[in-house]
Amino acid sequence: MEVLSGRVLVRSADRAASRRFYRDVLGLAVSREFGPAEDPGVVFFLGAGFLEVSSHGGGARESPALWLQVRDVRREHERLAGGGVRVSHPPRLEPWGLVEMWIEDPDGLPIVLVEIPEGHPLRRDPRSFTPHPT
Repeated sequence: MEVLSGRVLVRSADRAASRRFYRDVLGLAVSREFGPAEDPGVVFFLGAGFLEVSSHGGGARESPALWLQVRDVRREHERLAGGGVRVSHPPRLEPWGLVEMWIEDPDGLPIVLVEIPEGHPLRRDPRSFTPHPT
């Protein structure tokens, strides 16, 4: 599997308290916020990785979980399901615009495989690029 990026997911019952803890107490820098402005999910920089604090979405998921971005979720579904990996949530386009599939490791740790479709805002770099003259 070619993993393009990854993060640890924390599904918090009190997202505001978790945001304050990771941002204000631990002092982690914010990579981005998403969701409703009054109670956003937050992705923090975590060294060479990321920590995402979000809510439970629609189902009760155990915390923590792994988030792995791949090029083609459906291709990975065929490969992994064919190899006997437990698929708890088959690939589907979610309301937030990502194609997601949930699997479990042998100990039941949830792992979400995510494909970011063409045109999704996560594919656009909001920074302007101006090369420095050499």
